[in-house]
Amino acid sequence: MTRPYTTAVAACGLHKRFLIKESGQTVHAVTDVSLDVQAGSLTALVGPDGAGKTTLLRMMAGLMKADEGQLHVLGIDVAADPQAVQDRISYMPQRFGLYEDLSVQENLDLYADLHGVPQAMRLKRYARLLEMTNLTRFTARLAGKLSGGMKQKLGLACTLVRLPELLLLDEPTVGVDPLSRRELWEIVQQMIDDEQLTVLVSTAYLDEAERCAKVFVLHEGKLVAQGTPAEIRHHARNLCFVATPPQDQPPRFLQTRLLDNTENVIDAVPQGGAVRFIRRPGSDQRHLDAMLDGAPVTAVEERLEDGFMTLLSKQYVADPLDATARETAVHPKVVASERQGEGEDYAGDVIIEVRDLVRKFGDFTAVDHISFSVRRGEIFGLLGPNGAGKTTTFRMLCGLLPASGGFLQVAGVNLHHARAIARRKIGYVSQKFALYGDLTVMENLEFFGSAYGLSGERLRERIGIVTRQFGLKDKEKSPSKQLPGGYKQRLAMAVGLLHEPDILFLDEPTSGTDPQRRREFWRRIAALSEVGTTIVITTHFMEEAEYCDRIVIQDAGKLLALGTPREVRTQAGGKDSRLNMEEAFISIVEQGRRRDSEMAAREIVP
Repeated sequence: MTRPYTTAVAACGLHKRFLIKESGQTVHAVTDVSLDVQAGSLTALVGPDGAGKTTLLRMMAGLMKADEGQLHVLGIDVAADPQAVQDRISYMPQRFGLYEDLSVQENLDLYADLHGVPQAMRLKRYARLLEMTNLTRFTARLAGKLSGGMKQKLGLACTLVRLPELLLLDEPTVGVDPLSRRELWEIVQQMIDDEQLTVLVSTAYLDEAERCAKVFVLHEGKLVAQGTPAEIRHHARNLCFVATPPQDQPPRFLQTRLLDNTENVIDAVPQGGAVRFIRRPGSDQRHLDAMLDGAPVTAVEERLEDGFMTLLSKQYVADPLDATARETAVHPKVVASERQGEGEDYAGDVIIEVRDLVRKFGDFTAVDHISFSVRRGEIFGLLGPNGAGKTTTFRMLCGLLPASGGFLQVAGVNLHHARAIARRKIGYVSQKFALYGDLTVMENLEFFGSAYGLSGERLRERIGIVTRQFGLKDKEKSPSKQLPGGYKQRLAMAVGLLHEPDILFLDEPTSGTDPQRRREFWRRIAALSEVGTTIVITTHFMEEAEYCDRIVIQDAGKLLALGTPREVRTQAGGKDSRLNMEEAFISIVEQGRRRDSEMAAREIVP
């Protein structure tokens, strides 16, 4: 393709401000940003929540006008002629607008009509997109009946139904499992290779940004760094190490000690049964050795995420974990012993028991005779590809969906007979945080507390505890819709724990969240676990499986793996396996699908 331009996007001194009517405050979403995106390249925008990534993409797409500065896309002044830009680019926002009551084919036809794609081009274009996305067999299926990963692939296909010169992707893999994420990136790379497409992507996954020719790092609306992945990695050069705790100790304990040692450690994250950490330059070796408590340490090569965390550490200071997270939490074991005195029957330390659980939707079996148990105080992970049945399992455990068959007992209550009673003993935090946006933090807490049956002095006491526990004291009068993503997450957690549940269910609570916020979130989860709260969590960030005591991997409604992260990695790759959890997850799912294919083939052969 011959282009009349070499720079696909040229921004100089961009500013974008928003006035919050309720408070009268002005939010500086983008401040003095200047950047160039080369034509034919794959480029990434990365940064914490609220960094300005989406605002920048929307300005580039001509959907929003800059308050100051110059912005040219494909050589066109966006402010002067946004329609000319929109006629030549494609933009896939975080919540792409599929029509769920239309089929896959009807969605493609609709977007082809909207973009004026000539009939002569459509058949060839459809065939290519359906083949790349592996949706050829599903053209008649309603979009609403697709799994999350398939919806994202259909959204990408609709975005590419015409031949754009520039593709803008706003976190296209949020809420997508590792297998689907890999497939989405294969599609994007194929378009770049075959059609010399220019792609600019914002992402919360730093391993995705590693693929890019150039990375722009944003923080609070400002561009704080730019360069190749190697140049961003260089910020953490000679600062990265892996420490291996004893095999009988979950890595999260060592990680928490390191993260709390902010004077000497920039970042720490579980990795393959060990803990990867970044030393702060000039750190106190004796103090660090005391935190490591004899754990063997090996120097490792820096990654893009390490460079990112090092850069952001100069811009941002994580909130220290509030001591009241441990001091004020009610110990569920104490609560359980009190309840036992009232006649409730708890079977030892098992707080969730699942035997031969089945859920059918008509002729379709979403969950197929799975069995496992969860012990009190465990962090238990439910993992699986989109459409694997884990969300259905999760909803049955929460009492939100009845089982079609099998035995399910939660917090001493048989859910077949008493789902309403069980729900009073659990807390639930959904991916989209079910908060009332027009209510303040305090009003949300008061409303949900009343819904849980709390009132008077007891309600005020619990609100005081959770606001301290989750660092919400200075936000009590803020409408929840105005809160940054990290604070919304904290408020959702506070609401879920108001009534002191035995079990806290978390449904992809860190989806789309940047690495810093994920670390903060898990420090709080680890603190809750230490005082005995049982945590059941679904996630697509495979690093988060390393925080769990045990995990389940499901696919096609069946249980493929159950055990500690170490046991699951061993199942995937053998005793000497050095797989990380994402590699183990993909291996186990692919092994399961091969077995199913082989069995199906044997049944067909007479």
